[in-house]
Amino acid sequence: MQISGWDETPNTLEKEFVFGSFEMAMEFIRQAAIRITEINHHPEWSNVYNRVHVKLTTHDAGNVVTQKDRELAEILDEIYEKVAPTGIEPISSV
Repeated sequence: MQISGWDETPNTLEKEFVFGSFEMAMEFIRQAAIRITEINHHPEWSNVYNRVHVKLTTHDAGNVVTQKDRELAEILDEIYEKVAPTGIEPISSV
């Protein structure tokens, strides 16, 4: 099942979220960290100014995409919708 806006390979789900400012990107990371801790499924991610690149894979399953990754992707999309200003959309990774 493809998740809208996420680039999927057999091994990863990836997305780059773009925000109106560095502060908004940090707020996204802060809110995401709370949910990530709750579900105990941690992404690989990086931040450069107003962008947060997220890469999801389940290491315990042999570095493949599992339902855990899909659930976390949906959670991150929900948080993005709350934090990001209208008109700035996440972009697919290159």
